[in-house]
Amino acid sequence: MTAHAPDPSLKLILGSGSPRRLELLAQLGLDPFAVRPPDIDETPLRGELPRAYCARIARAKAEALALAEDEVALCADTTVAMGRRIMGKPEDEKEAAKFLLALSGRRHRVITSVVVRRDDQFWAKDVVTTVKMKMLSNAELNCYLATDDWRGKAGGYAIQGPAGAFIPWIQGSYTGVVGLPVSETAGLLRAAGVVV
Repeated sequence: MTAHAPDPSLKLILGSGSPRRLELLAQLGLDPFAVRPPDIDETPLRGELPRAYCARIARAKAEALALAEDEVALCADTTVAMGRRIMGKPEDEKEAAKFLLALSGRRHRVITSVVVRRDDQFWAKDVVTTVKMKMLSNAELNCYLATDDWRGKAGGYAIQGPAGAFIPWIQGSYTGVVGLPVSETAGLLRAAGVVV
């Protein structure tokens, strides 16, 4: 995929309603021209593996956005994977508890797929981070569930929130686990001609 020369007139469109992604873009000194989360079906296909699922959803989000000629879209999807199992956003507290008990004391992967689109060109990258969660006591689990921090979070937790206390070790990209791997995102945006 060819890289474009930097073009300061390009407008960055963030195809995500995540406040975390907005904060991570700010680390790169980027303030999107607009935030337009697309409405797409995020149901996994039968037998779909977590990384393929994540890449497909991120690309579908980018394809769903209507862009003007001077706009570049940035979309991402984050999935928690336990082996071949995709752990999306829990429907309720019961499902959040189920996810957290499955992750307790074990390693899992957090996959964030990033897609940048300019006109009909796409640049994409999947970033996979291995995360270890400590064994959770019933008290820790119940206290965490009571915070409601699990709502809207893949796997039922966010490393940058109270659940950070449950994560003694990661291998890979911390910002990828939060929801937007900053280094890789900067590279994709530069390739599309966005000044970073």
